[in-house]
Amino acid sequence: MGGYYTMRVPVSEQDARAGRTAVAPKRSGGARQLGATKRDAVLIANPRAGSGRRAHQLDEARRMLASAGIETELQSTGAPGHAADLAREAVEANRSLVIICGGDGTINEAVNGLAGSQVALAVLPAGTANVLAKELSLPWNLPRAAARIARAEPRRIALGLAVPEPSSGPSRYFLSVAGAGVDGALVHALDPAEKLHTGIFAYWLEGMRQLRRYNFPRFRVSTSAKELEATLVVVGRTKHYGGPFRITTEANLARPEFELCAVTTRKALRFIGLLPKLWTGSIRRDADVRFWKTTSLTCTPVDEGPIYIQVDGEPAGRLPAEFRIVPDALTLLMPSQSASAGRD
Repeated sequence: MGGYYTMRVPVSEQDARAGRTAVAPKRSGGARQLGATKRDAVLIANPRAGSGRRAHQLDEARRMLASAGIETELQSTGAPGHAADLAREAVEANRSLVIICGGDGTINEAVNGLAGSQVALAVLPAGTANVLAKELSLPWNLPRAAARIARAEPRRIALGLAVPEPSSGPSRYFLSVAGAGVDGALVHALDPAEKLHTGIFAYWLEGMRQLRRYNFPRFRVSTSAKELEATLVVVGRTKHYGGPFRITTEANLARPEFELCAVTTRKALRFIGLLPKLWTGSIRRDADVRFWKTTSLTCTPVDEGPIYIQVDGEPAGRLPAEFRIVPDALTLLMPSQSASAGRD
């Protein structure tokens, strides 16, 4: 799903420190854009997510898209960061649509190549968890997902931008979810080879390791409405978080805001005790958990030790950091069910 790499984003570090954001140009009408989308598409596939039966399904998906008037040029990723380069090349070539067949990391790379442009993004589900596919209610059968893309509605949405401590990495856009604290430590420590071979179980295994050895350093979460000390913050643009979990259930891709979930306890057993509450949907009633909405926040360490960040399940530097909404930053093809849900 792509590792940690240096990425150019359409906002300078100087602008990021000054609080300025990249504002994408307005799209010029959904109907015209959808028509153009169906003429000129690039399909970027992570080959690790497309072997065997998956490769056969990908061929079927391309035929389904062609029958709907969407001709795709297949391009395969070759290394971490390659999807961002391919997406950026699609922008420079004035393509209309980039379809990603890959997991959360590959999608995140593409987002960082497309942010600020008018080129639309669509997803064929693959990878370990694929939070975006779950959020859009896309089937994991690629031809069926392709049929949903053919009927999807282009919608301009906001992105999140994570600006970490400068020496720890570049600014990174994210589409679904970011976090700092124990989930950042998990992603930072995760063995890519283990993730490749065991899939979602690699996250569970590393999560258990982190709960045994992590000392839960505190950091200050500051927004215009609230300030508190936490050991985990989830910065949600989507309801889904990873695997089977839904945490920021009042987040909405159609709205230019985050929903935050901050956990204040430093006890590993308390974190373990939160898992059943995630399953049952009762976590909002827990005394050690706080939820609220914002368009920006800063996270500043209180205790010693590095506190790591993740964006869309990929390592993204360490605290201190800022997370903020960048409005009107990406065109996303949203299946009609997801688009209508966004208006609720």
